[in-house]
Amino acid sequence: MEAKEISGLQSKEIEAKIEDAYRELFNLRFQRAQNQLKDTNSIRRVRKDIAKMKTILRQRELAAQLQAAAAPPAGGAK
Repeated sequence: MEAKEISGLQSKEIEAKIEDAYRELFNLRFQRAQNQLKDTNSIRRVRKDIAKMKTILRQRELAAQLQAAAAPPAGGAK
């Protein structure tokens, strides 16, 4: 999954995709332990996708904090 694709999603959708990716990672690790996994690179790919999604969520969180800090306080000085 590309970062541009992830950026276009809503935060709730990204969180849902992260949960799905963790489930997939669990299943892949289980398959590897049983020697049923054909593509061992898929574990690495899923881990990197999770990292991309978490990074984008964190960037959004920091941007929101920065905007809140830059906004003038409510009520203002008189």
